[in-house]
Amino acid sequence: MKRSLAPSIPMLLAATLLVAGCGGKGGSSSSSSAAGGADQARGMLGAEGGQGAPESGMPAGGDESGSPTASSAAGIAWTVPSSWVIGADRAMRVATYSIPAVGGDAEAAECGVFYFGPNQGGGVDANIERWIGQFESGAKSNRSSKTVSGLRVELVEVSGSYLAPSGPMMQSSGTKPGSKLLGAIAEGPEGAVFFKLTGPKRTVDAARRDFDTLVASLKKQ
Repeated sequence: MKRSLAPSIPMLLAATLLVAGCGGKGGSSSSSSAAGGADQARGMLGAEGGQGAPESGMPAGGDESGSPTASSAAGIAWTVPSSWVIGADRAMRVATYSIPAVGGDAEAAECGVFYFGPNQGGGVDANIERWIGQFESGAKSNRSSKTVSGLRVELVEVSGSYLAPSGPMMQSSGTKPGSKLLGAIAEGPEGAVFFKLTGPKRTVDAARRDFDTLVASLKKQ
């Protein structure tokens, strides 16, 4: 979906502060209630947004040094490459990372991370086939699997003309020739986590080492 369903931080904080202001009689009591309400609002936002990610355009490292940061879902954690940029919260996603374009490519690549809950999101094979089906017929694909820190990980690589599905019905937003997809599905203690990197082939190929490093960093919490 293009629009996040998560409530904004200002709206939540305003609502909680209003409630605290009406209910508190003394200055210290009102301040304490407001602080507790603000914490609760931030917790609600984290649950809605999945990851509570920083604002769009911030380095994945979260500080000026650009060092890697750790993220987690479904009982597993991974390290985000320092060159990837954290995108804004989006509905149904744990996180979205933007990978800068290289080699004259017109657009950046994107890695979406999805988690739908225990026993949700469909089977591994069905999802991989669906990803392959998001390319025009004749696309080249390759599947493999590996075990990382005791976690089963299924991998797929697809090259060809990407149909760029989007919106609630996942309809094609226009064919993009010369595209590539790198996918990984990690089976965590609390369900599967899906990593889907798509974009122009040259940019995705350049990001391949970072993607492999992210997969290699997977571990149980």
